Parts: sequence; C-alpha cells; structure tokens
Amino acid sequence: MTTPELTEIQAAKIVDARAMSCPGPLLEAKKGIATVKVGEVLEIWSGDANTKVDMPRWCEKVGHEFLGVLQGDGYERLFIRRMK
Repeated sequence: MTTPELTEIQAAKIVDARAMSCPGPLLEAKKGIATVKVGEVLEIWSGDANTKVDMPRWCEKVGHEFLGVLQGDGYERLFIRRMK
C-alpha cells in the first residue's frame, strides 16, 4: 500500500506499544489481532525499530496481511489486516 492509502485506513483497534521494547510490540499485536474481526485492521504503535522488521515476518508466518508502516511523531504506526 502507498502512504496516502495507509493514512486513510480506519483501524478497528489501536494498540499502543510505544513504551515497549522487542518483543513487547509483537506480543501486543498477537493479543490485539484476536480482538478484531477477520478483514478488519489492527494498528500498532511502536517505538522499537525492530518491530517494522519483525511484524511482516510474523504476519507471513501466521497468515495475516501486513499493510505497511507510517512514521508517527517519534514512533511508527504499523497496519495489519486480520485474514483468519
């Protein structure tokens, strides 16, 4: 997805993991994805640079769609669509 498309996504849930270091944001994403319906989007806020590497790998492994990353103010916003 392109950046403009990501800015228009309405996430079903936002998980604020900015204060956590790896693997905290990934663990929060695992918990958060279970709370949204199939087809909905989970947005994760993370201040850990490793999250943008770990999250796409996790999505591929478990079968969710990693939509991309937007830069926030001192953190990153990651978007995942629940696929199952």
